[in-house]
Amino acid sequence: MMRIYIAGPMTGMPDLNFPAFHAAAGALRGEGYDVVNPAEINADPAAGWLECMRKDIRELVTCEAIYLLPGWEGSRGARLEARIAEGLGFKMIFAEVARAEMEAM
Repeated sequence: MMRIYIAGPMTGMPDLNFPAFHAAAGALRGEGYDVVNPAEINADPAAGWLECMRKDIRELVTCEAIYLLPGWEGSRGARLEARIAEGLGFKMIFAEVARAEMEAM
């Protein structure tokens, strides 16, 4: 079973964008994937950015793919996670592209 890490913007987003993370996690789990959801790892909204990133990156490196939510390009943390994933040869899944492909089926 492929293990997928979800990356996307959190800082400055309403509710830290947790609804988008949870929706993506639910959809991916429904397709049978093992999902790492940073919104589940870092549920404390008062936690600092560096503390969260350290926890997230420890989980990221255990995955084989990264699922990039819309707006990930504008997030320093998500860009870092994407660079790590790309450098490790992970499959890169872009939510907007995946959604368009599903709708075309």
